[in-house]
Amino acid sequence: MTEILFYHMQRQPLEKVLPNLLERSLERKWRAAVQAASEERLQAIDDQLWTYSDDSFLPHGTDRDADAAIQPVVLTLRETNPNTASIRFLVEGADLPPDPGSYERICILFDGTDQDALLRAREQWREAKEGGHTVAYWQQDDSGRWQKKA
Repeated sequence: MTEILFYHMQRQPLEKVLPNLLERSLERKWRAAVQAASEERLQAIDDQLWTYSDDSFLPHGTDRDADAAIQPVVLTLRETNPNTASIRFLVEGADLPPDPGSYERICILFDGTDQDALLRAREQWREAKEGGHTVAYWQQDDSGRWQKKA
């Protein structure tokens, strides 16, 4: 079954957390898909991945690009897997894909200061457990490091 990881962001925003997780995924030679729930968030992530570091950028595109199938990272609003990604990141409460078993890992990133985001993550946790997936819960400590809590 697919491993589903929940990242409870408390000390750093998505704009800081997501690039680091994407870099780790690319180091493993995994293609990644990032699914947001709104066009505004998708555009913000697109902009951020080009500028998050003075030393580098993350090569990526959107599922609207003609070359989406060959991109190492694809940003999308849809549930499809345009670049045959091994790992999928869900942000902004995006739904679990209808075929979670087609991924090695799914990461759900949620804002721990947003009550609606917490409730949505709890729903997704139940859904993942009921689907028989391996789930893990990671939370940031006071220094911003990830600690596995469950």
